[in-house]
Amino acid sequence: MATEVGWHPGRKLEFDPEKFRWVGLGGRAYKSADERRGMHWVGMSRFVLGPPPEASAAFELRYFELEPGGYSSLEKHRHIHFIVVLRGQGKALVGRRVFQLRPFDVVYVPPDTPHRWVNDGPEPFGFLCPVDAERDRPEPLSDAEWEALRADPTTAPYLF
Repeated sequence: MATEVGWHPGRKLEFDPEKFRWVGLGGRAYKSADERRGMHWVGMSRFVLGPPPEASAAFELRYFELEPGGYSSLEKHRHIHFIVVLRGQGKALVGRRVFQLRPFDVVYVPPDTPHRWVNDGPEPFGFLCPVDAERDRPEPLSDAEWEALRADPTTAPYLF
């Protein structure tokens, strides 16, 4: 039975609170570069926490972390998001709303809803996000969706 770096017998992944990292588990870039309007991102890392490689599961648990000044792409897709903030503070643009987030807040993003995560604070902003193991690819916003968000004073500051 093969194990991935970070996975130990008994399937415990240890957490180092001083480094705010899971021991032996490295992060990777949030996703590949995408130059389509709104799809670029800055200062964001992704950590896949599970399931272990030999476990057949319909989900994947991820931890995302944004550096100060970092943000995700502004995208939409058919699958939902249900995130739990663990670290720092940030903002979530969800449809036509912007939420201020802090540890243990939970945010639901419905299917096909434009969304972006933003760290406008001085420390890292991190959250858990379970996703379907098989899911659709992110899509950029339509011209009409982009223009509606740009015309709204609440959401316009988050269109980078």
